[in-house]
Amino acid sequence: MKKLLIALSVLSLAFVGCSKKDTDTAVDKTKDAANTAVEKTKEVATDAKNAISDKLTEWKLTPSDIKADLQKGATIVRTKTVAAGEKVASVADNARIVTVINGKLVADPDLSALKINVDANAGAVTLKGTASSEAAIGKAIALALDTDGVTQVSSELTVK
Repeated sequence: MKKLLIALSVLSLAFVGCSKKDTDTAVDKTKDAANTAVEKTKEVATDAKNAISDKLTEWKLTPSDIKADLQKGATIVRTKTVAAGEKVASVADNARIVTVINGKLVADPDLSALKINVDANAGAVTLKGTASSEAAIGKAIALALDTDGVTQVSSELTVK
């Protein structure tokens, strides 16, 4: 109890020593820091969106590409080349890969982790289930293919 009273006394003396100008400056600095954080967050989100958009084109996962593949009635398969020195996923990595991809599906407002089943086998991922559009299928494949340890994604997703 004595320690609490001493701490409160010290704290109150510290506040008494602060002028209104110091308080206003601290508030302004806090507002500036918050605004900077908001701007940085927007920049990161835009960069991530642009990166996915570029990959959709690079990996031929645009809505028109997916629609053409779906009309053929075949499983959609995309393969990513493994960079030199990059290891291919092992059996132990399967659970990590599935968890990471499911996390990406949950984080994306256009996709549903509940409607898309993810399986992994040594770097080869299979997506099964439904998506809302061809664009959503392409996005799901891109998110899976853009996961460390994944070398191939086979999609058996259908539009529903």
